[in-house]
Amino acid sequence: MIYNLEHEQWLSENVMSRMEEVLVALRRVIRATDLHSKHLAKTTGLTAPQILLLQTIRDKGEVTIGELAHEMSLSQATVTSILDRLEKRALIYRERSKEDKRKVHAYLTDQAAEVLKEAPIPLQEHFTRQFADLQEWEQTMIISSLQRVAQMMDAQHIDASPVLDVGLLDRQSTQLENPEGFPSQ
Repeated sequence: MIYNLEHEQWLSENVMSRMEEVLVALRRVIRATDLHSKHLAKTTGLTAPQILLLQTIRDKGEVTIGELAHEMSLSQATVTSILDRLEKRALIYRERSKEDKRKVHAYLTDQAAEVLKEAPIPLQEHFTRQFADLQEWEQTMIISSLQRVAQMMDAQHIDASPVLDVGLLDRQSTQLENPEGFPSQ
């Protein structure tokens, strides 16, 4: 009986220690994303999604809003909202296609090209390079583990794009919003 109690206590402490390690690792990921987002905002005045959108336009050349949305795994409404902000800052301009009047193409301005030359590398590019260097089994293990963590946090149904940034993607407001699926306090 004493052995079982001691064994159960040891197991309980071991599980708590591992759980704390997981929570610390998650917090570090969130913190790294937050710090990088603040660094981008300070050095460029832009958010990570804005920089990634500019880079995508630069890399693709003539590109429609739908193509941008697909490339970035964002909704067309979100991409349009980000483009609106970039257009107000004279970093992009949009033109209707000469061949198909239904299509609108986004283009970089010279000012945007200069901003991109000076911009730090977005966090997901750094992550992508390192992730690509992993063995396939390591990549699969990371994906599986993170998907399981998302499920454990009831977050598997929350819409998310592969853009490492904190807060609203289009920064429509500074008001904190209650994410779906999480109770308000």
